[in-house]
Amino acid sequence: MNLDRLPLAEAVDLMLAEEQRAAKAVRAEAKTIARLAGWVAKALAEGGRLFYVGAGTSGRLGVLDASECPPTFRAKPEQVQGIIAGGPQALTQPVEGAEDDPAAGARAIQFRGVGKRDVVIGIAASGRTPFVWGAMEMAAQRGARTALVCFNPAMKRRGGVPQLILAPAIGPEVLTGSTRLKAGTATKLILNCITTLAMVHLGKVAGNLMVDVDPKNEKLRERAVRIVMTLTEADAATAEAALQADGWMVKKALKRLGR
Repeated sequence: MNLDRLPLAEAVDLMLAEEQRAAKAVRAEAKTIARLAGWVAKALAEGGRLFYVGAGTSGRLGVLDASECPPTFRAKPEQVQGIIAGGPQALTQPVEGAEDDPAAGARAIQFRGVGKRDVVIGIAASGRTPFVWGAMEMAAQRGARTALVCFNPAMKRRGGVPQLILAPAIGPEVLTGSTRLKAGTATKLILNCITTLAMVHLGKVAGNLMVDVDPKNEKLRERAVRIVMTLTEADAATAEAALQADGWMVKKALKRLGR
């Protein structure tokens, strides 16, 4: 493939076609994604936690998904956590050798007190990242449920770890080895499904509305007002007054208005 010689419009078309291929491969694994979302919903309902573990792009996407759960679903920050090889510094710059240290992955799991009520999902495009495997193996030893999201359909379990492998066949990257591309897109699609549907099953959504949104800024407060208006047929002033009276908690405002 002569990516460096393609006219820009053709290169864009090629890249977007590969992204569509990734989405199609993820959809083919819908039943496995649903199973994993069910694990997470059950764990959170029973007081457990979800941990994503990854390095580089995979780790950053895990941290991103975890960080979106508190404002979107009023989840406690500890309920969904992202662990990235190399620590917070690795979110903005590479940390040499961090992904190659399985002992560091194991220590990260120990430090967070992972136990039998928790779910640990490793994320590794190749499926081979030592940091991720160290974390999954330690999590399994401590009784947690374990899963691996990767894009290597030939990946096998090692000594019973992880319990579940989700490996959509997305094919090679258009820029060889650059897994921030369609592997990153596929990862984001999967993580979106896992946490969104787990939260739906925890009662944090009515219809398709975020009734547990935590409106800490003007945009989200306006959204909260619209949600209350939609679900109660109240006018904007009544909806906002109810929200203010209930500390901007949508569910309480809905109850106040008889929903």
